[in-house]
Amino acid sequence: MKAVAYNIKDYEKESLAIANGKVHDLTLISNSLNLSTIHYAHGKEVVIVSEDDFLDGKLLEELQRAGVQKIVTRSITTDHIDLHRAYDLGIQIANTPYEDRTPKGIAEQTIRNLNLWGNGKCVGQACCCVKECNVVNPNQIKNDTTK
Repeated sequence: MKAVAYNIKDYEKESLAIANGKVHDLTLISNSLNLSTIHYAHGKEVVIVSEDDFLDGKLLEELQRAGVQKIVTRSITTDHIDLHRAYDLGIQIANTPYEDRTPKGIAEQTIRNLNLWGNGKCVGQACCCVKECNVVNPNQIKNDTTK
């Protein structure tokens, strides 16, 4: 998948690169996501954000216009994302909900989400969509590390 990761800190770069293993086309930038930096998302399927990136309805609309279909937040919380507007726009949202909050653990969770989406699968417990879903299978996430 083609993805751009915003708000990347120096200590996150290596972990993301190792977890990715050159599977996905990742662009890592230190800038936060906003209307001035959204141009980095053009042509990408996925945007990866941190809890410091505020994704309101207007920014989500611009992301959709840029071609973004999915968003991964490198956080447990999704308070910084308008989930209802994302749902209305057809943008899927995932977080990184597992206990390992180290840079390595978060990077692995982020790439796991990309791997599952890339293989047409549900991200299970990481799914943050507001609709009820019959597809979620928590065991799939624990056992599936397919790249």
